[in-house]
Amino acid sequence: MIDLDELKPVVETCNQLMNKMNIEFAGLAIQNKTGPDIRWHYALGNLNDKYKRITVRYGKGIAGKVISSGSPMMIVDFPHNILGKTIDYPIILAEKLISSYAFPLFFNAVPKGVIVVGKRMKYSFSEDEQEIVKEAAHSLEEKLQGFIF
Repeated sequence: MIDLDELKPVVETCNQLMNKMNIEFAGLAIQNKTGPDIRWHYALGNLNDKYKRITVRYGKGIAGKVISSGSPMMIVDFPHNILGKTIDYPIILAEKLISSYAFPLFFNAVPKGVIVVGKRMKYSFSEDEQEIVKEAAHSLEEKLQGFIF
């Protein structure tokens, strides 16, 4: 788990995303230092604390797919038109998200984290909104570089 010093830039970034975008959820997941599993370290706008117990396999769910591909991912109308099974998306199920956009975080040129924003209604994130998330991800990469890897 990220310690309090590391969490500060994450909290600030998620707050900024909530203020800039009309979103209901923002969260950060990072691949474990050892092994392929991915854990959720922080969430804002969460309905409960389930995110703290969620671990996904590399390549599964929104976090695992974004980290394994190194590419952003958008879900407009969950559970329609998703890759894989509904149960493979525990954060989306736990937070009752219908739409989400996720962008990878790279550490030492390797995708190891993901920032996810979401809404609890059908929605397609605009190019401008995607750019805001991308800039937030790049900012977090710089701020967390020395802490995580």
